[in-house]
Amino acid sequence: MTERRKTDFLIIGSGVAGLYTAVRAAAHGSTILVTKGRVPDSNTYYAQGGIAAAISESDSPQDHLSDTLQAGAGLCLEEAVEVLVSEGPRRIFDLISLGTRFDRLPSGELMLGKEAAHSHRRIVHARGDATGAELIESLAAHARQVPNLTIIEECLALELLISDDRCVGAIMLPKEGSPWWCMSRATVLATGGCGQLYSHTTNPTIATGDGQAMALRAGAYLFDMEFVQFHPTALATEATQMPLISEAVRGEGARLLNAEGIRFMSGVHPWQELAPRDVVARAIFAQMQQGSQVYLDATHLGENFPSRFPGIFAICMERGIDPRRELIPVAPAAHFIMGGVRTDLNGATSVPGLFACGEVACTGVHGANRLASNSLLEGLVFAERVAQTVKNAPFLTARAHTMAKPAVDPTSPPSPSQATPAKELIQELQKIMWDNVGIERSASSLEQAIARIDSLAAQDAAHTFPAYNMLTVAKAIAGAALMREESRGGHYRKDFPVQRQQWQQRRIAVHREGMRVVSATNPNMIDRGGSK
Repeated sequence: MTERRKTDFLIIGSGVAGLYTAVRAAAHGSTILVTKGRVPDSNTYYAQGGIAAAISESDSPQDHLSDTLQAGAGLCLEEAVEVLVSEGPRRIFDLISLGTRFDRLPSGELMLGKEAAHSHRRIVHARGDATGAELIESLAAHARQVPNLTIIEECLALELLISDDRCVGAIMLPKEGSPWWCMSRATVLATGGCGQLYSHTTNPTIATGDGQAMALRAGAYLFDMEFVQFHPTALATEATQMPLISEAVRGEGARLLNAEGIRFMSGVHPWQELAPRDVVARAIFAQMQQGSQVYLDATHLGENFPSRFPGIFAICMERGIDPRRELIPVAPAAHFIMGGVRTDLNGATSVPGLFACGEVACTGVHGANRLASNSLLEGLVFAERVAQTVKNAPFLTARAHTMAKPAVDPTSPPSPSQATPAKELIQELQKIMWDNVGIERSASSLEQAIARIDSLAAQDAAHTFPAYNMLTVAKAIAGAALMREESRGGHYRKDFPVQRQQWQQRRIAVHREGMRVVSATNPNMIDRGGSK
């Protein structure tokens, strides 16, 4: 018989959203956090720039709100952004109280950086350019001391458990051993993004869209899946995972040059290198399409580069590039998805008992394009709200235990004979997504992508992990991108190259029963178990 474990709160994922939720939820009941890799294996750990928060006297939450709305290209849910910017400063000081050490000026004040599309210096950072590592290490150290919290590493969540249309936990598969069921009053997805769907990404190998796929199969809605953010400046390499060159480098005055040494952003946007990410990424992509390599020139920082950006300096030097004296070759890479599991402002999804926060979720704060350094902030702010909400989750009944079943029958991990085909399938999917559902899209490229994804899904290797989840999420992204016949934020259609007014207040909802266009103005447009 399958082993069953019971806990009050199950947290899936160990990035900033997962760890912070677990720490806060454990004050209200027994908590299990599971992660499919080790705790540091998350997008958070690789975050360089920092966390945006209006904490200086010259700044204000209202200014932060305005910057976020402008970057979001008309699709932000303003109510969600107000929560983000007003509660963000408190979360920064909560982190400090938990042991996070941010960089400070000689005066003792927090050092604040500048990034693209921000009207003020408001980026709190740590170790120069290792904010994510500091966050994870400090939060994990604290979490391991919390008596009511159990952390289980190298354990894959296969499928959500459902009883009477309510999520009551998940099926787990440890690296060694047999699957087991974790029954919980509340289940929180904090599984991060899906950058590994693309052949060029800044995301680690664990970012395969597991949470989005499980939620979709369980009956939750995904919103805004067409909006994928491509970071303009990853270090140009042939590897799938490309090292990030933080936007903060451009915030300190670095310039983008083409192969002829021309500062091409001057003719693209009045903010030049500090234009919104979608604008800069497309401009770099256009240069590359013309056959020109693009470079980041940070030589003006000289000997200050290693102290301000020690991690990036080490990455460059390992590859024979001295950024104090040489140009850094850069290229865009898939970095973040603005869409995800649709939640309310407390992280509740359309499936009772299931919550989501961090990149896996879609609260509406990012709209069509995320403002730099708002992602870690979102993870923190909504993790706190989730933790304060799940404490009121009802206790499981005996019926829930007896009637629980997986949302779909979980498939087995690949056997040795399947491993090679599954790897090849994933590589083919990554190429399809980069070529057809990447920085530039069109009806023909998207239709071709969907047909090829369907073809891959019919293969035996598709019924293995993580291919099973990756194909599910890839189909959602491509389908939503085909449906939105305009260009906005991170979604650019060559056949519809401008924003269209009729799409201004429309969002695409993806459900296991299909896709539909819904109003963007009503945050309660989806009720429990159905749509309006």
